[in-house]
Amino acid sequence: MAGSSVSVDYADAMITTPIAAGDWLIVAPSLITMLGGALCLMLRKHTDLQPKLGITLLGALVLASFALLVRVLDHGVITMVMGNWLPPFGIAVTADTLGATLTFIGSVVAFCAGVFGMKTVSNSGRRYGFYPFLLLLMTGVCGSFLTADIFNLYVWFEVLLISSYGLLILGNDRIQLDGAVKYGVLNLVGTNLFLIATGLLYGIFGTLNMADIAIKVAELENPASGTLATVAALYFLAFAMKAAAFPVNFWLPASYHTPNIVVSAVFAGLLTKVGVYALIRIFVLILPASLSYMADIFGLVAIVTLMTGALGALAQTEIRRLLGYLVIAGIGSMLAGVAVASNSEVATLAISGAIFYAVHSIIVMTALYMSAGIMNMMGGSYNLRKLGGLYQKSIAFAGVFLILAFAVSGLPPFSGFWPKIMLVDAAFKDDRFWLGAAILVSGFLTTLAMGRIWIFAFWRGGPEGTPDGQSVEVSGSSQSDLASGAIWLPLGILTALVVYFGIQPEWMIELSTQGASSVVDPLGYIRSVFGEQG
Repeated sequence: MAGSSVSVDYADAMITTPIAAGDWLIVAPSLITMLGGALCLMLRKHTDLQPKLGITLLGALVLASFALLVRVLDHGVITMVMGNWLPPFGIAVTADTLGATLTFIGSVVAFCAGVFGMKTVSNSGRRYGFYPFLLLLMTGVCGSFLTADIFNLYVWFEVLLISSYGLLILGNDRIQLDGAVKYGVLNLVGTNLFLIATGLLYGIFGTLNMADIAIKVAELENPASGTLATVAALYFLAFAMKAAAFPVNFWLPASYHTPNIVVSAVFAGLLTKVGVYALIRIFVLILPASLSYMADIFGLVAIVTLMTGALGALAQTEIRRLLGYLVIAGIGSMLAGVAVASNSEVATLAISGAIFYAVHSIIVMTALYMSAGIMNMMGGSYNLRKLGGLYQKSIAFAGVFLILAFAVSGLPPFSGFWPKIMLVDAAFKDDRFWLGAAILVSGFLTTLAMGRIWIFAFWRGGPEGTPDGQSVEVSGSSQSDLASGAIWLPLGILTALVVYFGIQPEWMIELSTQGASSVVDPLGYIRSVFGEQG
């Protein structure tokens, strides 16, 4: 009838209550990095301005992500959906303790990288986009940690990868282009597998919202059906590639040593952890039945990844390649936690150990790559055969490196000790003694690998062939470069976190346990996504 109006009740399909002001923090990381990256890109020719602007924006990202973490700890899981439409209509952005914690730690690392880049990135690197690419990389990283939609996760992965390609070839050296090709091809394969699996999943459930799928999987009579098994296998292979797990990990040591050292530091700290995070979300939150029958595969891949990473590190004389293999070994420890999570009795302990280890690895691997950059400044090389006598050049730096070496090896009293204890404890409680033993053996081999760096680069008097008891001067950067606060401040911040989480681990253990609980028992997560109606 003309002029008549029809009243429609949208209460079942939309969030009709006003959004709390504090909940807007959930979109702050993406807005800061996206708009900041665009601003830096427009001003990229102003090379003197780039570091100031980039670091200011990264500092704002740290504050926003910390405020988001505090909000989540105070109010529980928070969600915003596009247009206020509830799933499956609106794309959800959800922050639980797991996502908020990794977003905050990632922001701290990115800020430290921005400061470190003041001295290690040339004017040419600034002009061609170091700070815009770094900010846009963090757009993808933060978006991946905070999305509650699988296709949206794919989109953020693409943002992350496109930015990482730009950072990888910054400098346009032949070796960088070679590394970028290897990096790009493997990630392209992984991305296509990710997209195929996502299409199949949508065909099964008609939705890609993680909470919605978790509900529908729980209602299935046979959640381990052949179709879902195919989807689970594709997701495992796709994210194993992105996390650099065996046997699809050879791209990492072939590419991470090629870019500027600060880029290598960011990659080593963040990129592979996004892959592990995705595995936890997919297999623990939405496909737990698939994890149950794939647990032995996860465990086997974890063991081989642990051992190939540690043994590969022992075989290297180039420090950046050595550290790349240690990144791989760390991925093995996190995969071990996912494997053990198939046992519901120890799932929370196993996933909390994996989360704590991820936080530790983000911090310590970034710091170690920065340390490698400083060693190159002091000694003029990344090759252990050409280094020596660095202890005499800087006793303080030698002490910092020793702390980081202990931490990455899982030795007390530093950050790597506690997550390894948690993971080994969970493995033993699940009667997977071989998995716990592999974590311990890998830690021992890592200690030997780091000991080689210490003996050759710091303790030895000079390059290979220097007689015992004698010292030979090795040339490096000028003292003014090494005296810069932009070099030592970020390394000091990261090392302080390594020490703090080792001596006072309670806060991190609590965060990890809360983060693990949100995926192992996702009721609060589901209710938040569905506006307290799930």
